[in-house]
Amino acid sequence: MTSYLDTRLKPGKDHYLAIGLEGSANKLGVGIIRHPKGELSDCNKAVILSNVRDTYITPPGEGFLPRDTARHHRNWVVRVIKNALEDAQVVPSDLDVVCFTQGPGMGAPLQSVAVAARMISQLWQLPLVGVNHCIGHIEMGREITNAHNPVVLYVSGGNTQIIAYSRQKYRIFGETLDIAIGNCLDRFARTLKISNNPSPGYNIEQLAKKGKNLVELPYTVKGMDLSMSGILEFIDNLAKDLFANKKNKLLVTSDGSKISVEDLCFSLQECLFAMLVEITERAMAHVNSNQVLIVGGVGCNERLQQMMEIMVMDRNGSIYATDERFCIDNGIMIAHAGLLQYRMGDVTDIKDTVCTQKFRTDEVWVKWRLD
Repeated sequence: MTSYLDTRLKPGKDHYLAIGLEGSANKLGVGIIRHPKGELSDCNKAVILSNVRDTYITPPGEGFLPRDTARHHRNWVVRVIKNALEDAQVVPSDLDVVCFTQGPGMGAPLQSVAVAARMISQLWQLPLVGVNHCIGHIEMGREITNAHNPVVLYVSGGNTQIIAYSRQKYRIFGETLDIAIGNCLDRFARTLKISNNPSPGYNIEQLAKKGKNLVELPYTVKGMDLSMSGILEFIDNLAKDLFANKKNKLLVTSDGSKISVEDLCFSLQECLFAMLVEITERAMAHVNSNQVLIVGGVGCNERLQQMMEIMVMDRNGSIYATDERFCIDNGIMIAHAGLLQYRMGDVTDIKDTVCTQKFRTDEVWVKWRLD
């Protein structure tokens, strides 16, 4: 009997191969994945054949502009695709489908990678599948960690959401009302003029490990949502006072010693992560779940994972997270989610491959999940 996931299986093959292109921000990623026939399970896992990435890095104190990021992606996409094919030891004729990020993200970088996906789709005569970036993170996280039905904390440079699955959609239970947590950390890194290599958030994490004094910052949770722009402005002003040696009572500890840059990084992380833990716990109680899956670039942060684990263990639950190969934007997550869509019969006509910067997680019909 043919599985509902195998109606597109080519004659004589016992697997599917997909290439995925990701370029929604400053990471350009291309990945190739293999799905065995039948439903994916602990005993029937997807196989990662290649996962190549190239990052556009700007000088300290600077962010990445859409036009410059798009130029980087255009310059590197052909080389990264070739490297992914070589690493996977496959040729285009072996592939079943071309998957690409259709949104959300930065418009110009998204469009530059979509053009590349259209090009190879026509050259190799393969169907196209447009993928929601957030769904890619969630499905890759579930596949890697074997999390069954967790509450998902999605934290990245452009997104901060609390998500849970219900009736073939990923429902958003709470989110940021202004800037995303990754954007908040990145902008504070610019204020400190610390390196963007390998990423500003990672460098703040390393500085925070040396911090010892907690500076009181605004704590802005509004029901299931949170706000971070006010916190950023507050700590930005503290940093400017620190650099200018201005008198500020918050920059002096109880014993009279000065607050350091490391203390500010530590305090910002503790405040923001505590807010995330609070709304995640509330979502767990609402849906009666004892599992948390952390995805997105900020999900690599060890302190966030530690704080979340303390909360989850108090609820006799389990926490799931991945390393930088899968937390940070990558092509393999797009290949994986796109191949799931393809196996359910979804393809994207070339006229419908226009990218959108606002592509909500809960807009996607998750047809491959029947639980």
